[in-house]
Parts: sequence; C-alpha cells; structure tokens
Amino acid sequence: MELEKEAKKLTLGHEIGSGAACLKCKDKCEGFELHFWRKICRNCKCGLEDHDVQTTSEEDKKVGRLLEDTKYSSLIAKLKTDDHPLYKRNVVTLTSPVSAKKDVDIKTITYEWAPPVPSQIVAVRYIEMLPKAKQPVFGTEGAVYRKKQMARQLPEHDQDPSKCHELSPNEVKKMEQFVKKYKDEALGVGDIKIPEELEMQVKDKGANDTGNKSTKTVVGAMGDGASTGQKKTIYSCYHCKLNMKEGDPAVYAERAGYDKLWHPACFVCCVCSELLVDLIYFWKKDKLYCGRHYCDSEKPRCGGCDELIFSNEYTQAEGQNWHLKHFCCFDCDCVLAGEIYVMVNEKPVCKPCYVKNHAAVCRSCQNAVDPEAQRVTYGDFTWHATTECFQCSCCSKCLIGQKFMPSEGFLFCSVECKKKMKT
Repeated sequence: MELEKEAKKLTLGHEIGSGAACLKCKDKCEGFELHFWRKICRNCKCGLEDHDVQTTSEEDKKVGRLLEDTKYSSLIAKLKTDDHPLYKRNVVTLTSPVSAKKDVDIKTITYEWAPPVPSQIVAVRYIEMLPKAKQPVFGTEGAVYRKKQMARQLPEHDQDPSKCHELSPNEVKKMEQFVKKYKDEALGVGDIKIPEELEMQVKDKGANDTGNKSTKTVVGAMGDGASTGQKKTIYSCYHCKLNMKEGDPAVYAERAGYDKLWHPACFVCCVCSELLVDLIYFWKKDKLYCGRHYCDSEKPRCGGCDELIFSNEYTQAEGQNWHLKHFCCFDCDCVLAGEIYVMVNEKPVCKPCYVKNHAAVCRSCQNAVDPEAQRVTYGDFTWHATTECFQCSCCSKCLIGQKFMPSEGFLFCSVECKKKMKT
C-alpha cells in the first residue's frame, strides 16, 4: 500500500502538461512526459514551455510566491481556498469603436499582460513601443515569447525548494536564506511613468533633491522658450544613452534610483538581452538582471537539473557545474564519473549512446564511426581513416595521404577511375 501511495504521488507531480504536443518537434514527440529530475520532456528533450500547455495559472502562482513578503505585495492576492499568493496579472482588452455599418466586425485586442498603471493609454503606449514580435498580444508570437521568457527568466526551482530534486535539510535552509536575501536586496518591479509628469509631481511636492529627478541634460528650449530663457529637460535612456521622445512612457527601477530611466525596449537583462518579463528585474552593481542570470551570478547552476547548487560538493566539467549525482548521460542517465563521454549540443553523452544516436556513419562500410576513431570528413560525408574504407570507389586504392577526387559521395584516385565508374 505504501508503494502504491508513493507511485500515485509521483504521478500527480508529473501531471502538468502530460501528453501535450511539442510545438517544436511536432509529430516527432509522443507527447510531454516530464523527466524525473531534469526540467525537460523525456521524449523530445524540450522544455514544458515548448509544448502546447496552458501554464497561465501556474505562472501566476509562481510570480505570486516570488512577490510575497516584498514591497510589491500589492500585485498579489491570496486565494481563499488554499491561502496561496496569486499574481494579479493586469490583462487589458481593447475594443475598436462601434462602426455605423452593420457588416463591419468589431475588433478586440487582448494583451495577456500590461503594466499596472492608472492610465490604460499609457499602458498600451508602453506595449506599442516594444518590438512587434515581443508584444504580449493574445494568440500571437509575442504571447508565446512572454510565456517562454516567464519560464526561462523566473524558473520556479530558483525560489521554491519543493520544486527541487532531493535537497537535504541543510540545502533547503541555505536556499530559503538565499531567496530571502535576493527579495530584500535585489528583486524589483519596473515602474512606468511619463518623465515630464514625474518631474512636475516632484516640483509640486516641493522636492529640492535632484536625486529624485531623472537623468537629464538641460538645454535651451526651442521656439519661444529659447527667447525667454526657459529651459527644458531632456531625458536619456540609461541603456542606449539616446534621448526619450517627449510624452513617451519610460521604465523606472526603484532599486536603481529615479535618476535612471529606460526606453521600454531597453529594459533588458544585461546577460541575455531579453526583455525583463512583466518588468520583474534584479538589480546588482548598477546592472539589470533577469531572475535566472542574477541567480547565476550568485550561485553555481547544475548543467543537468538546471537547479542552483547549495551543496559544498559538486563537480565542474566542460565549463559547467554539476551536482555529483547529475553528471549523467543526457540520453540514458547513466552516471559518467570515470567514463568516456562526448559532448553533444553542450550535453554529455556516454560512448554507447553516442555511437547509437549521434555518431557519423561511414560512407563506405555504413557503420558508426567511434568517437575515438580516426576519420576523414569531406562535405557531408565521413569515412573511417582505414585502408578498407577510405579508398578509391573504382580500383580500391587506399587514399590516405593521397590526392583524391570526390563526386556525389564517391572517391576516386584519378580521372580515369572516375570515367570508368560513370560508364
């Protein structure tokens, strides 16, 4: 009975997206099946975000947990059913004006997320200033982009120990301390404001501290203002250093100080250069980070399970960090300590799996080329570098160290042999 209960628990833990089609692999994937400890599909090796799964509710819960116990708690609500924090994602739907003609369809646009500002006009203008392919409009590539960045930039296993694989009590404690620290010191949510309006608000409050104003260069105003000696403020983007267009919304980051501002399209991670999803940022040493890359700058990340490493013991190989138990073959999960392996797309693969699934096939004998074997490659073709395989296709003369004439996958030692084969 205990075994049955445990099996049921494991099944329930892997139900999200189970069987969903892969949007990248199409029919090559049998359907999403979560690997037991990797954060990928067992069938096609793609992530959950690459499958046709509606993850909106899970994303809202994840962001709700992230913003819990922070100054941004106004962006979350508690569910009455389980008291879990839920992200109050600002969804905006716009409807075109009703036409006098009955045969004209009324068009609506739904933004899956928009900045939570009082003015809907400002929120929409902010989105319009983003690249078209990254605007979170329902049913478009922009919505898919947001979904992927939500999964990539804010992995739930970077904040919730229960989403990690077999952490020890000491590792759980270290992770909880780490999460609390970045919530207190680095986490923030961007604020959308019109620079000119913000400056007026500061003046109205009688603020004399120039540190509360945006980055500016004072120049003589154009037109009548110049003749009267009036001056206007020109605001420049902290990222691209170009001037803001008057009246356009800008992004401010409280942790950076209100002497800095960004164009909407410039509010990006300093490592991956992707838009900071839903304006959620991490501030460190005068730079903006997404959640993933901020954590990477603080802790090593396992190349196998994608989790942060809180253990004192781990290994390094191929420029990556690994939990000792997770330095495994990417295909069959066998432990690679002390074994021969080959890197395939930055993932370690054991020798048997490499020969079976990835090795080049010899054009001559049609057998896989062992990763340690000498070979000859020309164009798309590979041969064993042996007298039996790398030889003239007509007279069988060994071509190792000799000049040869390739033709449609065949090798010739001379023009004569090439002509003989064609005849």
